[in-house]
Amino acid sequence: MENLTVSGTLHSLSAIAEFVKAASLSAGLDKKASYQLRLAIDEIATNIIIHGYEEAGLNGELSLSAHMNEHHLTIVIEDTGTEYNPHTMNTVTTEELSRPLEERKIGGLGVYLAIQCVDQYLYERVENRNRNIFIVNRV
Repeated sequence: MENLTVSGTLHSLSAIAEFVKAASLSAGLDKKASYQLRLAIDEIATNIIIHGYEEAGLNGELSLSAHMNEHHLTIVIEDTGTEYNPHTMNTVTTEELSRPLEERKIGGLGVYLAIQCVDQYLYERVENRNRNIFIVNRV
């Protein structure tokens, strides 16, 4: 599968979604796994665009690649925005989720969902690039 490079703007989210759909189809993922992977990637891509580029006053691109073997589909997003490690962000806790909506803090739910939606989520900072790695089992 060919890689995808898009501008770091919200207008690119539809192209990213199409890329993930095509990779999911090629990997033979079922509808649920495909949807969850798209949700995870959309959440992280949106955070990259908003926090890594727009709020930082930066322009840049998101580069996506898909890799498949007999056991997994792996999708990687790389960007040159400000460092954004979702594992160190204030995400929602199980305790927070049990509270009524009006008592919950704003923010963090998207990252929580993204991490929960895939079989494995990894983050690396490599040579001034953020690398978000999403791994889904091909069952």
